Amino acid sequence: MFEFHVAREARDRYRFDHSLFAFNGNVIFADFQAARVFAQRMNAARDLLRHPEQAVRASDINAMGLIDEVLHAMVAHYRQEVNPDLNQQALTWLGQQLGANSTAQTLRLFAELFPPAAVYRGDIDLDTYLAGETAGLHHFEITLEETLMLWLANENPAFTPFLELFADDDLEQHTPYEQIIAHLTAFFQGQPGGAEESDSLFDLLRGPTLAAPDSLAGQLEFISNRWGHLLGNKLLEVLRGLDFIAEETKPVFAGPGPVQISRFDDLAAEPEQYSADLDWMPRLVLLARNAYVWLDQISKQYGRPIATLDQVPDAELDLLAARGITGLWLIGLWERSTASQRIKQMMGNPEAVASAYSLYDYQIAHDLGGPEAMADLRARAGQRGIRMASDMVPNHMAIDSRWVIQHPDWFLSLPQPPYPNYTFSGPDLSQDARVGIFLEDHYYDRSDAAVVFKRVDRWTGDERYIYHGNDGTTMPWNDTAQLNYLRAEVREAVIQTILHVARQFPIIRFDAAMTLAKKHVQRLWFPEPGTGGAIASRAEHGLSKEAFDAAMPTEFWRDVVDRVAVEAPDTLLLAEAFWLLEGYFVRTLGMHRVYNSAFMHMLRDEDNDKYRHQLKSTLEFDPEILKRYVNFMSNPDEATAAEQFGKGDKYFGVATVLATVPGLPMLGHGQFEGFSEKYGMEYRRAYYDETPDGWLIDRHMREITPLFKRRYLFAEVANFLLYDFVTADGGVDENVLAYSNRAGQERIAGLSQRDTLWYLMIAEVIVLSRPRLSGAIAEGVKDGSIAYLLNRPCNFLLYQAGVGLGDSALRLLCNALAGGALTWWMVGPPPGLGHWSLVLVAIAGAWAIDCCIGAMIGLLAFVAEEVSAFEWIYSKLTLILGGLLVPLDFFPDWLRGAAGYLPFAFIVYGPARCFVAPDQGRFLALFAGQAFWLVLLGGLLWLGYRRSVRHLNLNGGWAMGQLRFLGALWKANLLAAMEYRAAFLAQVLGMALNNGIYFT
Repeated sequence: MFEFHVAREARDRYRFDHSLFAFNGNVIFADFQAARVFAQRMNAARDLLRHPEQAVRASDINAMGLIDEVLHAMVAHYRQEVNPDLNQQALTWLGQQLGANSTAQTLRLFAELFPPAAVYRGDIDLDTYLAGETAGLHHFEITLEETLMLWLANENPAFTPFLELFADDDLEQHTPYEQIIAHLTAFFQGQPGGAEESDSLFDLLRGPTLAAPDSLAGQLEFISNRWGHLLGNKLLEVLRGLDFIAEETKPVFAGPGPVQISRFDDLAAEPEQYSADLDWMPRLVLLARNAYVWLDQISKQYGRPIATLDQVPDAELDLLAARGITGLWLIGLWERSTASQRIKQMMGNPEAVASAYSLYDYQIAHDLGGPEAMADLRARAGQRGIRMASDMVPNHMAIDSRWVIQHPDWFLSLPQPPYPNYTFSGPDLSQDARVGIFLEDHYYDRSDAAVVFKRVDRWTGDERYIYHGNDGTTMPWNDTAQLNYLRAEVREAVIQTILHVARQFPIIRFDAAMTLAKKHVQRLWFPEPGTGGAIASRAEHGLSKEAFDAAMPTEFWRDVVDRVAVEAPDTLLLAEAFWLLEGYFVRTLGMHRVYNSAFMHMLRDEDNDKYRHQLKSTLEFDPEILKRYVNFMSNPDEATAAEQFGKGDKYFGVATVLATVPGLPMLGHGQFEGFSEKYGMEYRRAYYDETPDGWLIDRHMREITPLFKRRYLFAEVANFLLYDFVTADGGVDENVLAYSNRAGQERIAGLSQRDTLWYLMIAEVIVLSRPRLSGAIAEGVKDGSIAYLLNRPCNFLLYQAGVGLGDSALRLLCNALAGGALTWWMVGPPPGLGHWSLVLVAIAGAWAIDCCIGAMIGLLAFVAEEVSAFEWIYSKLTLILGGLLVPLDFFPDWLRGAAGYLPFAFIVYGPARCFVAPDQGRFLALFAGQAFWLVLLGGLLWLGYRRSVRHLNLNGGWAMGQLRFLGALWKANLLAAMEYRAAFLAQVLGMALNNGIYFT
């Protein structure tokens, strides 16, 4: 009934004879395609190369027409609710004020200048039209209302750029047009209030213009907010109009936006549905390799052609295993699109293969050796503890894929191009004679990136325009076809494909998995009115939430997880997901692992406070999410780790964190070797001439690989603790990452400065305070005083031990007080203070072992002139193998295991480690080990002592000496203890008198 009227002259100029909008009193009919055609014709008539600012957006034309028709809807509402005869009364009023003939002539001229589409096309002549009526309204009454809308349009500043479409100059010059508006204003002022009681209808209609005079989007927002409750279902078109504007004004960025810290506000209301890990999953260390590039590189490395997967040398797999790799993700294994390869070669890379994510079918590529070659590689890798991983690309297929040929209805498509400037006259990219595949022409000159391609069925004549895959962030992927996930048969077909992949690969990485979360399927492809704008041309195909839920009732990924758990249970599902969905994907949808790109971005940019905040927020909400992150320093879509982190200490610092925080560590292609080239998904070979960095590899093997091989210590979160490093002024240094973890009774202290310093303090106290028996016994042997001491009523060795322990007790007290106070001041209280009594017992055991070794070294004076060399060797063994220099935790696996059984570790490492990480099991193991070495070393000492004293000729001979010894043995301990106490008190008193500093 009502239309957005366009001047005849503009219609002639742009050869446009359609209705942009229509309003029949109940429904607003928006025609997005008509707006696009009109905008295209307007732009074609303008010199946009020289004046790009003159470009017309179809969404603006749509918005103007929509505002015009919403104003008609508000007038209709007024007629319905207040005055049904409004238009007739207004026409009568004007006849009384200006004369009926003058009013009719003005309205007729309006209809000539701004004819309805049917009149313009010649479907009906003007007089016949004006003599008729529609829905009870005479067409003169309708034309009067259109005249008012014309005036409102000309008074709207936001409409000014398009004034040529509806300029009212001719009406002003040749008719009493302005008087009609003035009299209408007076008429409406005399009418009862409308939807907003304080306003006349005339003021009401000017509301959007006054609220946002320079913004069409602002006026639509005003309409939505203020009049939405009056518009009913008509509000949907207003929201779609806003979505249309959002589509055409959406900014395009060259790179990723700022990294956001994970938030879990909405996740608390979602169900917790984690998938359980199998035993091998937490220990996984995943390495990415571009299949074709890798084969080319190892061909050069091994000096022979390696073209298929079964030709990969065992030595290469041995090398990966030696580096701690337990999962190998080969990118680009599946049969790829020939159309994708042709496109990339036509666009400038004659050596290109198809994109690894433009797939013809899920069969191992023939030129990689097919399924048989893959099976061979998988078996040999499995023998070395390496599981194979593969991509699965669930949201799209190649534009010439088997599914596009056989099941075109499975894809999102339109019966006509969404934009009138799209043309498809390029080469046919199909290899199947039954079907033609045509890319939009502007791709070839890079002047546009169309959202659809053309598919022609040569047997049936069917033509359809299928959408390219698209995540709404940059450009459509021009070699892909987007699947329609509202179709149940599509969802089932994809699930069957996933199960097919799972039967071949125990690890599946899902590309762009976040695009198939329900809310993003709707946001991207079927936007609820008011939420569109992500993908061009989809706003008009939006659905209400109810309609969308009816078509896609459940989360696709939850269905996948449940099916795989039953039909392929030994499969790790890994999702590439962003958009703050990481927690949702593992906690609710049940994926085993999910990308954590914040690790790379934050640590690369040294936003250490943000990374610590993310760790904290994740731990506070649910630590199990942290365990399921995939952490990486590079991935195939990003610059290499060498480019982002360098090859120095920053790289290795972050790599250490990568290897020791919970989650799955993933390494990029060439990361071990220090390569800097980022390999495109269409690369058949590397283009940089790079050789592996031997220094970097060696440092990896020394510092990072040992950590990878102990992933079981770092992977879980049950015992993971994150610490604040408190500075002297009471603040927290956000640049210090301090955390600890353990697996069972085996612990690892990540970068905890407090534990390290307390460990070193206790270790130093033990070593500095231990008895010095070897020197005293050796001197007694050399100067003969041993003969005198053997005649005393106590055992010679126990006597020397008693004297030494008295001195040691005092030094222990002094060293512990001084060292403990300093360490406490630096890093706070010790972690094992509550177990001090057990630690003292452990120190006593350590001293007992030390006394045995020291006594044996002293007795060597019977056969060697000097024992200082033996003392030096013993001290160095204690320093290194005992854990004084560095805790045994940081030793290589083979050395740590061996050193842990030697007596030196039970003297230093065991007691100090129990102090910083007190644990019942650790204490029991320590005491058992000390007891073992005491028995063994004590027995050896006794034998050595007996042999040594045989060389002495005492009064009464050896037999008498033994009888004297046996007679005195019963009181040896008592006398030794008495002499120990006397010596101790004498030393304390002497130091108190001579050197009071010991007590200051």
